[in-house]
Amino acid sequence: MVERKQARGEATRAAIIRTATELFATRGYEATSIETVLEKSGISRGALYHHFDSKEALFEAVFEAIEARIAQATVEASRAIADRVEAMRVGAEAFLDLSREPAIRQIVLTDAPAVLGWQKWRDIDARFGFGLLKSSLKAAAADGRLRPELVEVYAHILLAALLETALVIARASDPAKASRLGRAALKELVDKLIGPPRKAAQTSRRKKAPTS
Repeated sequence: MVERKQARGEATRAAIIRTATELFATRGYEATSIETVLEKSGISRGALYHHFDSKEALFEAVFEAIEARIAQATVEASRAIADRVEAMRVGAEAFLDLSREPAIRQIVLTDAPAVLGWQKWRDIDARFGFGLLKSSLKAAAADGRLRPELVEVYAHILLAALLETALVIARASDPAKASRLGRAALKELVDKLIGPPRKAAQTSRRKKAPTS
C-alpha cells in the first residue's frame, strides 16, 4: 500500500513537471500561471501544492530535470573519448546542439538566471553541467595541461562562452551556420586555453565517427 501510494505520488509529480515544462518552454515563466498548469495537467490544486509550494519551486524542479537531461546527453556523447579535454569539448558541442530546443532556449538560457537568482542557478548547475566542466578541467590540471589555480576561473570562462554561444545559435536566423561557427570558435578557444587534444584521443574519435 505504501509503495503504491509512493508510486502514485511520483507519477503525479512527473506529470506536473512535464506539463509545466511545456508551458514554461512555450510561454515563458512570467506568462505561465499555476492556474494554467492545473488546467493543462488536470491535477487538483491540492495535489500540485503537495509537491510544489510555489510557482518558483515548480520552475526549479523543471530546471533541474532539464539540467539532468543535458548532463546525461553530454556524458553519452563523450563516453568513448579517453582524453578528458576532448571529451569536454564534445560534450559542449552536444549542449550546443540541444540549445536549439525551445525548452532549453527559454527555460535554461533565458528564464533560469532571473527566476532562480544567480547563486541558486549556479548551485544547481554545479551538480550537472558546470560540475562536469570543472571535473574535466581538474583532470587536465592533474595531467599538467593547466595550472590548478586556474581551474575555477577557466571553468567560469568556458561556461560563459558556452552559454553565450548557445544563445547566439538559438536566436540565429540560420541556426545551422551559427552552430558550425560556434563549434569552430569553441574548439579554437579550448585549444588556446588548454591545448589541442592528444593524438590518441583524436584517433579514437576518428575511429568512432563512421559508426555514429
